[in-house]
Amino acid sequence: MIRGKVIFTKTTKQGKELVIRYPKRTDAKGMCDYINTLSKERTFIRSQGEKITLEEERAYLRGQLTKMKDRQAVQLLVFLDDRLVGIAGVNMKDKIESHIGSLGISLDQKIRGEGIGTLLMDVLLRESKKYLPTLKTLILSVFGQNKRALSLYKKFGFTEYGKLPEGVRFRNLFDDQVLMYKKIR
Repeated sequence: MIRGKVIFTKTTKQGKELVIRYPKRTDAKGMCDYINTLSKERTFIRSQGEKITLEEERAYLRGQLTKMKDRQAVQLLVFLDDRLVGIAGVNMKDKIESHIGSLGISLDQKIRGEGIGTLLMDVLLRESKKYLPTLKTLILSVFGQNKRALSLYKKFGFTEYGKLPEGVRFRNLFDDQVLMYKKIR
């Protein structure tokens, strides 16, 4: 895995350049702006209005780059005409769960529903199989109301294995937290 390595490029129907690549240290500012935009939107992510500082994002990115070097994580960034519009990753657990990877994926509001999430999921799964040698099972959790994400995960063979009623607070209301898994090897 090479920092900044481009995995996929394509020109969209609108003539925009779509690039999926691994992160590099200089991506911290863009990643910080991206996550803060999603948090402000209060979409289906863990952050619901909180703001991350650039220093926090730099520390997070340093940690992710180290995990990627050690083959304990895969993280991909999606750019549309040089603007960060998506982030996805798999982080391996440790000890007795060292065969399990936890998956997360997010997209900018302006590009949801255009097939980029499907493309990103496909690339993420391929890269994870390639670079995470101990990966046997992927897990994720998703908000029960997030029908688009649930559909995407089912399309890729994820199976629901549990549901925590009112497991997440979403826009000051409670929603179910749906737990899903997929066998990889």
